[in-house]
Amino acid sequence: MFPTLETERLVLREISKDDANGIFSCFSNENVTQYYGQETLENIEQAEAFVDFFANSYKEKRGIRWGIEIKGNQGIIGTIGFNAWSPKHKRAEIGYEIHPEQWRKGYTLEAVSKVIQFGFDGLGLTRIGAVVFINNEASNNLLTKVGFQKEGVLREYMYQNGEVYDTYVYSILKNNR
Repeated sequence: MFPTLETERLVLREISKDDANGIFSCFSNENVTQYYGQETLENIEQAEAFVDFFANSYKEKRGIRWGIEIKGNQGIIGTIGFNAWSPKHKRAEIGYEIHPEQWRKGYTLEAVSKVIQFGFDGLGLTRIGAVVFINNEASNNLLTKVGFQKEGVLREYMYQNGEVYDTYVYSILKNNR
């Protein structure tokens, strides 16, 4: 059964076909995708494919992705979850995005904090990593704020719009929180 998580203002829940419009709203926005390592979506069918990808990833224990919903409001404002989940090695990488209309309201911090807690306490992870474009100041600052440590630079690690970018790699360890 897919775990639903709650924070003071948010519900983190399973993503369904009904969320394709919310996903499209985020991933069709160049302000969201510029630091994502994935091309900007051009049609709703691509967003529907994301829904299937997230569901299959969870079913195959490769990742888990929640829709971020503001309590009392219908529809998601972004997604958050773990990629490259390795139950055997007790590690995963966190990833998230939120619609620009919801930036700078503390929602991402709230969601990231809850997902980290669930990763350690619910999934038994001992390490959570993150890979972030060097120019993504907001995400770099957020990860540092919640306790991630910068481990280094991955040179020419991500492509965005045909250009190669360096990224920072971060981690937070269960025993060092």
